[in-house]
Amino acid sequence: MSILVTGATGTIGSLITHGLASAGADVTAFVRTRGKVSFPDGVTEVVGDLTDVPSMRAAFSSVRTLFLLNAVTPDEVTQALIALNLAREAGIERIVYLSVIHADKFTNVPHFTGKYTVERMIESLGIPATILRPAYFMQNEFMVQKAIEDYGVYPMPIGGAGVSMIDARDIAEIAVAELLRRDRAPSALATVTLDLVGPQTLTGTSVAQAWSAALGRDVVYAGDDVAAFEGQMAAFGPSWLAYDMRLMMAGIQTFGMQAAEGAIARLESILGHPLRTYENFVREATTKA
Repeated sequence: MSILVTGATGTIGSLITHGLASAGADVTAFVRTRGKVSFPDGVTEVVGDLTDVPSMRAAFSSVRTLFLLNAVTPDEVTQALIALNLAREAGIERIVYLSVIHADKFTNVPHFTGKYTVERMIESLGIPATILRPAYFMQNEFMVQKAIEDYGVYPMPIGGAGVSMIDARDIAEIAVAELLRRDRAPSALATVTLDLVGPQTLTGTSVAQAWSAALGRDVVYAGDDVAAFEGQMAAFGPSWLAYDMRLMMAGIQTFGMQAAEGAIARLESILGHPLRTYENFVREATTKA
């Protein structure tokens, strides 16, 4: 019986797939197209789609443990609810679900409320799971790195309430640890929820300062204008996603993204090493560039 990783070709899913393979687990990567990326030896690819029920039933037939990641799409909730129902149908009782921090607080943000709906389904149906609630990914900054370097402006309107950004590598390592813990347990384990955060509280101004230090020249924060941010996003992608991201940024400005006391120590205990810092992430990004 294997661990099935959905979203296996994405940023988080690919890291998880490699991490599980390195740990000697039997891993199956759920992909839309075979051969799109190079997986480690021993990883089995299974082709399917989260909206294609027959392909999912086939994929779940030899699975003991499931990592469920649903991309931000208009039918995200449908995908997740179908996947969880089919997992129950297949007798899968070992699940790690990737949600988002403060899913219950950002109630007007579509993909936050979507993920919170899935969390409620997991709870109401008594599905044994680890619910991972990550804050803003540091790797999201790759989308704006060129703008930062070319124009000396940090354009993400994250405001001043404070965001505990987390490195995707730490997210993946924690997910691997939880998948292995559940997969290797003699029976299904109780449901737990983990807020995944980085070790620092960052603001638009402090993030700009980190880029200034790494680049050796001034980088300024562009400010809190979420309407302008939406317009920029809409120029490069669908309008529904641009609006969703605008609402998220407004929520970040209002509520911030920080975990409860004790979360960092708990995460570092799982990882076995300190959480990666934003300054180190920026130094790595600028060195590679």
